[in-house]
Amino acid sequence: MGKGDREKSAREKIREQQAADRAREQRRKVLTYVSVGVVAVAAVGLGWWYTASQSASEAAGDTAPTTVQADGSVAMAKEGVVAPVVDIYEDFQCPVCKQLEEISGSTFRNLAAEGKAKVVYHPITIFGDDPMKGNSVRAASAARCVADGKQWLAYHDLLYKNQPTEGTEGFKIDQLVGWGKDAGVTAPGFDTCVTQQQKAAAQTAFSDKTIKAQKIQGTPTVKLNGKDMDLGVVSKPTQLRDAVTKAAK
Repeated sequence: MGKGDREKSAREKIREQQAADRAREQRRKVLTYVSVGVVAVAAVGLGWWYTASQSASEAAGDTAPTTVQADGSVAMAKEGVVAPVVDIYEDFQCPVCKQLEEISGSTFRNLAAEGKAKVVYHPITIFGDDPMKGNSVRAASAARCVADGKQWLAYHDLLYKNQPTEGTEGFKIDQLVGWGKDAGVTAPGFDTCVTQQQKAAAQTAFSDKTIKAQKIQGTPTVKLNGKDMDLGVVSKPTQLRDAVTKAAK
């Protein structure tokens, strides 16, 4: 083999070695990416599971005695339970209030039923313009026509279930009367009370006074012993339960 042939053979071996090295490096990278990907997917899966477990709604249990109070608020508590107090400031036209009720509503009620809290609902009107304002006032005024606490809760749930699409007129009088029948409302004069909106003025006055006194910036607002709760906590039933339980100690 001449010198030229030996140099050519050496160059070919170098190229072959370089190709082999590149192949090994590529395989190493692929294995690394796959490993990282598996870890990342696992981390995302665990994160999703944790978030989902924190946000999972509780199964509804018994309901504590519920009383419609003179000012229009509604208190739910076992006999003798006066603290901690969970105040819920809500607007029946508020989409986020509906979402909170769907996620954490059963937790609020379960805590009251377990004797771990006194829960008080404060239906207010946070909207300043129609049709949202009118919708809100009609709904909350109709709820004021319900005197029985258990029936009020059933009516409360139907108002959220049938909440009008944001920006559209809804909670019409005939609907509000019909939902009363669906909720089993037996209050004398309920139909007339709703049809004539007899509680509208009282509801508006209560709402304005409450928003000012409690410095409500928006709905839903939930307070624990008078202090605003983080909505990130309130909208996760597990964290909500932990916070209220700790306050009870």
